[in-house]
Amino acid sequence: MKLVGVTVVGLILLYFVDMAFKINPFNAEMLVHSGLRFFAGFLVLGIGVFYARQIGLKFALGLILILAVADDIWDYTRDVDSFSFQVVLHSIYMLLWGSATGYVAMKARLDGIGKG
Repeated sequence: MKLVGVTVVGLILLYFVDMAFKINPFNAEMLVHSGLRFFAGFLVLGIGVFYARQIGLKFALGLILILAVADDIWDYTRDVDSFSFQVVLHSIYMLLWGSATGYVAMKARLDGIGKG
């Protein structure tokens, strides 16, 4: 139930973030940016750092920074100008939402195993 709550609240907040920054979340570029940041937060921060504690926070942040810079360089080579302050804040939100969802998903999965 917590996983559904985190997902719904995250989607609602994403709507308000996108409207405040005037970002169209449904074009191909933003779907790639958002997906990369969300799943990096989900896997690296949510599961690797906060839940399993297998990855150090400094290493995880460095890995995410490398992924984000590589994505921005890839956009630069394709002449896509998507680097702005609003997109950076949107990316931080996606990382945080992904990490919260990853942590709650793992907690819910393991709590469900114990009750089975």
